[in-house]
Order: sequence, then C-alpha cells, then structure tokens
Amino acid sequence: MTYIVNDKCIACKYTDCVEVCPVDCFYEGENMLVIHPDECIDCGVCEPECPADAIRPDTEPDMEEWVEFNRKYAEMWPVIITKKDQLPEAEERDGETGKLEKYFSEAAGEGG
Repeated sequence: MTYIVNDKCIACKYTDCVEVCPVDCFYEGENMLVIHPDECIDCGVCEPECPADAIRPDTEPDMEEWVEFNRKYAEMWPVIITKKDQLPEAEERDGETGKLEKYFSEAAGEGG
C-alpha cells in the first residue's frame, strides 16, 4: 500500500502533511502536492493532517490512475519538507469538484 494525493489538493495546496512525513516523499507543483509512491513508507501520518481530505490510500477503488499521476509529477517537481501557507483561494476551492480539469497546472512549485 501507498498513499497518494488526489485532485482535492488542487487550488488549495495545504502543506500540513509535509512536516509530519518521516521520509520527505512530498513534491510540490504550482498548485498542488503529490506523493512519490515508491518513496512512501505507508505510515499514514500524513492522511489525517490534510484539511482537504486529499490524501488517500491506494487501496481505495479507482486509485490506480492517481498512483501514476503522483509518480509522474513527483519525478518532475521539487521535494517539499517545510510547511507553507495554503493558496489564497484554498478555502473557496476546498470541496469543489472538477478541479483537475479547471485548475491543474503542470508547472513546478518552489520546493523547500
């Protein structure tokens, strides 16, 4: 099992999860985070830290595409280990559906 980040993170990018990760497997895009599935040790400490409920175990239904999505962008984006402020529109976008199509950016974040 591994944990992944899904589209609930897009346009919110809460980073509470990165500070509790013991293996630094979070990577930062411009408007979301991902988890490298090959680096995640399945400890689960990040899942309850996410206010947007965007971190899920890959054992849930229809998660295969999110595992590959997380792997792809983790290999393109910089690692993030320090908590930052969420995006300005986070509270407004939290819980919104269709965020992958509406807001996702492939651009890398700053990392750090």
